[in-house]
Amino acid sequence: MSLDRRSFSVALGALGASTLLGSHATAQPAGAPIKVGGTLALTGPLSSVGMVHKLTGEIYVDELNKRGGLLGRPVEWVLKDDQSKPDLTRTLYEQLVNSDKVDLLIGPYGTSAILSAMGVAQRYQKTLVHHTFGVPPLAKYDQQFYAWALGPEPEKTVPAIVFDALAAGNKAPKTIAVVTSKFPSVHFISAGVREVARQRGIREVLFLEWDFGNRDFGPIAGRIKDADPDLIWGGALGLEANQILDALKKIDYAPRSSFWYAPAPGPMLKAPEANNALSLTIFEDHPPFTDNPVAKHFTEVFRERATQANLPTTTVEVQAAASYSAWQIIEAGVNGAKSLDNKAIAAWLRANQVDTIQGRLRFNGPGNFGDDLSRVKQVQDGKWLVVWPREWAAPGAKLR
Repeated sequence: MSLDRRSFSVALGALGASTLLGSHATAQPAGAPIKVGGTLALTGPLSSVGMVHKLTGEIYVDELNKRGGLLGRPVEWVLKDDQSKPDLTRTLYEQLVNSDKVDLLIGPYGTSAILSAMGVAQRYQKTLVHHTFGVPPLAKYDQQFYAWALGPEPEKTVPAIVFDALAAGNKAPKTIAVVTSKFPSVHFISAGVREVARQRGIREVLFLEWDFGNRDFGPIAGRIKDADPDLIWGGALGLEANQILDALKKIDYAPRSSFWYAPAPGPMLKAPEANNALSLTIFEDHPPFTDNPVAKHFTEVFRERATQANLPTTTVEVQAAASYSAWQIIEAGVNGAKSLDNKAIAAWLRANQVDTIQGRLRFNGPGNFGDDLSRVKQVQDGKWLVVWPREWAAPGAKLR
């Protein structure tokens, strides 16, 4: 199920009125701070994306405290660097619960790290709101909640929407090369791509895997060139997509069409060889997403702060939107339950929907997942533009 544009506009209109206007009518928070604990990949292979989540969280907490905090108390974000290491993530979440005595948990970034954090949350019966979990069948804990709305079966729905976009643009592939990291979420999706492609009569001419952390993509580029597919499906994280495209450029091969699951958004925009590359999104910095005042305000503040911080990406897209949504879910859960009791917050979230900048989220499906709100975007002349579904496309944009 997808959220139609009219419902989205109505939902965001209500969100804008209650959130943006409420900031002018709320008393300053007082009392002991409410601690929200989490980790992010501030160093290591995932740091280029982790920094986007860090800046988003800082913006949200600053503005949350300006409009009264939570339950009338200020909010403090206790953030630690997990160095892109799931084992370290587990240790740090133990510290957050037992040493830092945090009230609530958020994050981290990346499915492997989220699984580590989820185990700790379950041990202590803490509610965990996470940004970017990509393997819903592994989400067994009933007090975990997603922010990136992929739905309960992204291994089916994600490739379906991408193939639908290509078909609608008269670019339906006859052959596909699936090249993927063994990182759990992208590997899970890539396995589903192979099955969906087979069902649609798309012939697989190459399937290659690499270990997470690999930086030598020359041999993979050579195999892609030899296979010469209509579509490259890249199960890539962060800078891996740029590295593959650069390796292809070095051997004088330009893909006819390519899709990259979770690239580093800024570097992809700056690479000439990435022009017309496709990816997945839930929000981009253009209408209709920015028709709402809350979303528009966030994109403006993020652009200003990201420029000051010299981040490679200064516009809001899927990563920042998922992170912002996670904080919106926490705020809604605490205010809805009128409590910091983690079980009460979880119960409220399962029974209610939350309006976020990407759309209205529900948590009453399998594993607390709701609808897949994915859209397909494309790099077009240095900008990410949504091209499918058509009602979510940037003004005047269409698949190239």
